[in-house]
This record gives sequence, C-alpha cells and structure tokens, in this order.
Amino acid sequence: MPPSHYGFEDKRVSRLAHLFQLLAAPMASSSAKGKGPENGTAAATYELPWVEKYRPQTLDDVVGNTETIERLKVIARDGNCPHFIISGLPGIGKTTSIHCLAHQLLGDGYKEGVLELNASDERGIDVVRNKIKAFAQKKVTLPPGRHKIVILDEADSMTPGAQQALRRTMEIYSNSTRFCLACNMSNKIIEPIQSRCAILRYSKLRDSEILKRLLEICEMEKVQYNDDGLTALVFTSEGDMRQAINNLQSTYSGFGFVSGESVFKVCDQPHPVIVQAIIRSCIKGDIDSAMEKLNELWQQGYSAADIVVTMFRVTKTFDELPEYTKLEYIKEIGFTHMRILEGVGTIIQLAGLLARLCKLNIKPALFQV
Repeated sequence: MPPSHYGFEDKRVSRLAHLFQLLAAPMASSSAKGKGPENGTAAATYELPWVEKYRPQTLDDVVGNTETIERLKVIARDGNCPHFIISGLPGIGKTTSIHCLAHQLLGDGYKEGVLELNASDERGIDVVRNKIKAFAQKKVTLPPGRHKIVILDEADSMTPGAQQALRRTMEIYSNSTRFCLACNMSNKIIEPIQSRCAILRYSKLRDSEILKRLLEICEMEKVQYNDDGLTALVFTSEGDMRQAINNLQSTYSGFGFVSGESVFKVCDQPHPVIVQAIIRSCIKGDIDSAMEKLNELWQQGYSAADIVVTMFRVTKTFDELPEYTKLEYIKEIGFTHMRILEGVGTIIQLAGLLARLCKLNIKPALFQV
C-alpha cells in the first residue's frame, strides 16, 4: 500500500481517539460525583430529604398518639398481630407506624415477609387476585409465631371491586398472612373488610409534639432559627409532621435562617399578623381599615379560600375576642367559606364577610332608619 494511504488512516484513528476521550470525560466526572469525595477533595453531596432522614425506625421514636402506639407495642412484643386498619389525617405517622411494627415483628425477615402496595401502584382486581394471592401462598422462613404482612397504603383509594376481591383472600390465608391497611377515611373501606379488622384511629398531632421534633432536627442539622420561625412552622403545618419538616428544610435551604417572615414566604400563606389586623379593625367597626388590609392580601395574589381559612384559624385562637363574639365570627366565616367552595371566590364575597363582622360590633340602633 502507498504511504499516503497509511497517513490518511493514522489521521482518522487519531480523530476517533480524540472523540472517544471527549465522550469519556463527562462520564468519568459524573461517576466521580456519584462516588463522593476521594483523597480529601470536596465533591457534591446528595442529601436525603429530612422527612426520610429522620423517619422513625422503631415504635418508640413515633411522635404522638401515645395510647394507640402503646397498643402496637404490645402487638410487637407478643407477636399476635391481627388484621388492622389505621385511619387518620396525612402526615401523622400511619404508614411509619406499620413499617416500624413490621420491622419489630419480623426482624431480618422483613424484606422477604412484607409486601407493600401504595396508591401509586396498580391495585385493581387483577393485582388482588394474582400478586397478593401469590405472596400469601409463598413459603417464607420467619421467626416462630410470626406472619407475613401485606401493607396496603392509601387503602381508601382502592376500587370497591378490588376491596370485594380482598375479602376472601383475607379469610383463606389468615393462618399465614396479616393485612395492615392505612387510610385517611375509614368509611371509604367497605363494611365486610372493616368487620374483619381492628380499627385504630390516629388524631392530629399536638403543637407541642411537632415543636419538640422540630427542635430535635434543628439541633442535629445545626439550623439557626428564632421563636417566630418555629411558631410559624407549627402554625402552617396544621398538625401534619411531614409538612412541618418539609417546610423547615425548604426555609433553611432557601434563606439559611428560619424566621417567621421566611416561613410564610416559603409556605405562601397569608401572614397571620395582617389577618389579625383585619379582625381588630372589624372589632372596632372600622370597615375602611379592614378593606385596606384585605386589598393588600388580594393584590399579593392569595385566593379567597387561602384568606378565609387563615381568618378562621386566627379567629379560633384570638384572645382579644369575647367568647360569644368569637362564636358569631366563626359562624360567619364558616358560611363564607362554604360559598367560596361552591365557586363564588370573589373579593366581593370577602368584603361582604368583613361588613357582617363589623356589623356585629356596631350598636343595632345605628341601623334603624
């Protein structure tokens, strides 16, 4: 072959080699990032959400609902686990409690002995007939006196047909498998399943319980905060621990300091101080001042539902109102909330509410013509 041909091949090979080097460089850097810091060099760290990082691992760590948790501890100790339904609001520890119980009951056999189906999974009649039935029939080595556990999270979103198919499966395989259902509303579970299960109801977490957990996380994560910030977190969470921890992490990531102002910016709720000013103006019968504050909130982009819900929550704990007046205020706010939910969420609706609240504090003689 002529030399010129060799020269052409060499150029082409060198170009290909250069191209491969360029392609390999980003892959090498991305794998180095994933592996984390090596030989002392700083690399990007990927952190878990705090909700997962500080998720309780045992029943002793679960916050709130002490009496119900004590019952679960007895079940974990004795090993005699019935079918049961845990119902309650989101973010109060239903799913976490079931997982903690399963870990304590099965120990190392947890991976083999637990089937979890969430609302995001396919849970029609076919899944109940095939997947759940196959798991119930499967032979698994577990500690003596223990059973396999099927966890059905968000069970109230299962179709009635799937729930009907579950009835017989629960009975046939009850000697080897137990069913644990978590739901927001137990009345969405069909009666035949309810009658086969022990029903445990979880209540909303108290403010003191949420505050204690937030302080623990702040200490472990070295979060800087002030009292207003923690009060705002508890106020915005409404008894939902998951919401409180997420808001804490979001505020700290965004601002580096947890203050009341920054929490309300992250949560995007009307500031309670402005809502308190509206209610004070209504107590004095000063409609102009109340409307000025209402317009301020409306121009910030808050919906009528946001404003009326915050008004209700502020009025409920507002110490400057006498008890009788507070009840009348709550009644009026409730009626307005109902109309807003029916679709009439205009500023005129809210202005009408403020007018009625002002009228409650003005002498009736002034309205006589």
